[in-house]
Amino acid sequence: MQIINFHGVGRPERVLEPGEGPFWLGTEQFRFLLDQIAGHADRGNLAITFDDSNISDLTIALPELLKRGLSASFFVLTGRLGHPGSLAAADVAELHACGMAIGSHGVDHSDLTKLSATRLATELAQSRAMLEEICGSEVNTFAIPFGRYNREVLHSLRRAGFSAAFTSDGGIAREQSFLKPRRSIRNQMSPQEIESALSGRLPVLKRLRRAAGMQLKQLS
Repeated sequence: MQIINFHGVGRPERVLEPGEGPFWLGTEQFRFLLDQIAGHADRGNLAITFDDSNISDLTIALPELLKRGLSASFFVLTGRLGHPGSLAAADVAELHACGMAIGSHGVDHSDLTKLSATRLATELAQSRAMLEEICGSEVNTFAIPFGRYNREVLHSLRRAGFSAAFTSDGGIAREQSFLKPRRSIRNQMSPQEIESALSGRLPVLKRLRRAAGMQLKQLS
């Protein structure tokens, strides 16, 4: 399966972190991409995710998804709930009630590889517990902030009870694999890059390099 990852859509309603700008899409660009996904020949092997719990998840993404009969997984930063430009707890509950999957993105959008073992365990447990209280159901998926992970991060995610960890590695996500690589959409991608993202087609050498990179992270 090819997993396509979005971040914010439209005009940001909060101050962006360094490096976030390229991952924000204009509303019309986002609608065009959803049309591409909805009409793609391999639509059954495409999945959609959203990171960072921006308010555009509710105000723009949700109605556009429903209009096209699409669903998505939304990975929520619980430390941002209720902050300007971000989802509130009631918004997360509404996404869930509309048939969207809810996963954790942590509490504070931290680089998990730089946290102590104690703080890492707390970050994972707190975010999961809060989301399960909001949704009234189990939350067992996690999107790794910045795509940065190592062996200890993966062990901690498993110990915390997560059944899948979504990354930013790119490539094909295997149904039974714990790690789920995704392709994040940027606002300056060419039509060829977008089609490559949707189809999952990569040159053999590039595919091997990505697989080797994932393996090295898991061993570090």
